[in-house]
Amino acid sequence: MKKYIVTALAVSALAVLSGCATPTPYQPADTASGYHWGYSDTRIEDGRYRLSFSGNDSTPRETVENYMLYHAAELTLANGYDWFEIVHRDTDSKTRTVSNYDDPFMNSVSWRFYRGSRWGAWGVGFGMDDWQRDSYQFTRYEASAEILMHKGPKPEQPNAYDARQVKANLESKVVRPAK
Repeated sequence: MKKYIVTALAVSALAVLSGCATPTPYQPADTASGYHWGYSDTRIEDGRYRLSFSGNDSTPRETVENYMLYHAAELTLANGYDWFEIVHRDTDSKTRTVSNYDDPFMNSVSWRFYRGSRWGAWGVGFGMDDWQRDSYQFTRYEASAEILMHKGPKPEQPNAYDARQVKANLESKVVRPAK
């Protein structure tokens, strides 16, 4: 019976993890449904927005930053403007480490216990340091910016972006969700 429960748990864990196996596509984040990955924006005043793009563990930093710029260009054009200026820009990263422990004595986890700050085994005087350990790091990125939208020709300044050019140049890198 235990074997079936462990197998069912392993299959369930793989199903959950498979949702994170592909990079976040270019789509709106839907925090109401619990899906936090994708783009979001907040209108601050006419022609001024705060926007972001959050990726899952499989989304590279460059993709997150490109999608944030792409969304800025789309939003600029949708509001009838020609170019945007980035007033503030940031990319945040959150890294977590996940470890697996390979028990050298048994092929079961039911006999392990946690006491204080370390794992051990019933009646055996060693801790995790004696077990084989595999660690994996996962990093999630979120790019955010505050932009000002403008009409007319774009001035030659480093924080100014022509919305049509940004959209055209990044379009081939944008992966939309499968339908």
